[in-house]
Amino acid sequence: MAKPDKRIYLSPPHLGVDERHYLEEALQSNYIAPLGPQVDAFENEFAETVGVRYAAALSSGTAAVHLALRIAGVTTGDEVISQTLTFVGGVNPIKYLGASPVFIDSERSSWNMDPDLLADYLMSSSKTGRLPKAVISTDIYGQCADLDRILGICDQYEVPVISDSAEALGALYKGRHAGVGAKASVYSFNGNKILTTSGGGMLVSDDKELIDKARFLSQQARDPALYYEHSEVGFNYRMSNVLAAIGRGQLKVLNDRVSRKREIFEEYRAALSGMPGVEFMPEASYGTSTRWLTVLLIEEDKFGAGPLEIVEKLEQSNIEARPVWKPMHLQPLYKENHIVGGRVSEDLFNRGICLPSGTAMTSVDIKRVIDAIIKMHKDNING
Repeated sequence: MAKPDKRIYLSPPHLGVDERHYLEEALQSNYIAPLGPQVDAFENEFAETVGVRYAAALSSGTAAVHLALRIAGVTTGDEVISQTLTFVGGVNPIKYLGASPVFIDSERSSWNMDPDLLADYLMSSSKTGRLPKAVISTDIYGQCADLDRILGICDQYEVPVISDSAEALGALYKGRHAGVGAKASVYSFNGNKILTTSGGGMLVSDDKELIDKARFLSQQARDPALYYEHSEVGFNYRMSNVLAAIGRGQLKVLNDRVSRKREIFEEYRAALSGMPGVEFMPEASYGTSTRWLTVLLIEEDKFGAGPLEIVEKLEQSNIEARPVWKPMHLQPLYKENHIVGGRVSEDLFNRGICLPSGTAMTSVDIKRVIDAIIKMHKDNING
């Protein structure tokens, strides 16, 4: 049977009306390479929106993590703590620097790093005299980690915290924006994110020296001389003026996009929460999630199908869905690295499914997804 013509994507870009205006400004100014007035404006507007003092627009969120770790002094032989339930782009920079990640399991209430497990590991590390060089706290699927607890634990051992808020722009933690309060915070503007520049990222901090250093390193670490002189290794990590122009337009509708993501989640929850074997990702009591993606947990025995089967059958209806992130400690690349806990993240991976959550989705689109899931349940139960 042929698939329906219209494909429903997981989280496609959603452009507004201002992006074209800023793009035309960029083209007319002839600034289309990295740097330019759109980059400067995007950095300033982003910092103001998030509530930090300084920001550096970069080529990706991964680049931002890399620079933050490099500036923190991470080098060969060091350990860096990371959440295991995350995307690999937030972990690979540890390996770029020759360091080793140590993975911490999730807590049930937020699906983010379990602060109790973190505290236990740092205490044991302090006794052996081998503390990690940094901690990367991840905000998964638009929900903030319990950052104040994590900061309080790490402050006891003078270990800096980098907040990987790539998936959580627009989320709130105790009234402040995701990531604010960490030594440095990272955001992603990949094509599937709530705010996109097609590709790009931002590194922010209240530490001017840190952001100045990030800008220096992101421009091939060129020393201040008339000729091209370099005293240390740098990177080609700056955002282009064209992409920054798109970002400025996207930033204007951030609150609208967050509201729509949450509305989509509520439509799914209203229709599916009463079904046997269906559980939605919780919202932690200390904040407001963006619901970047609507995520379900499925009990196969009660629902009648497992997450992978649901994904495959939705695909047959031209609907894109995906499993929850596969934990890093289960990845072939990182299977030899140390994991603290692991059962919670493994359970979330084994039972989790991400539903289409694009902010341009109509109620008709959402109903199509809902109807497909309900039909799947009925067919399997009555089978």
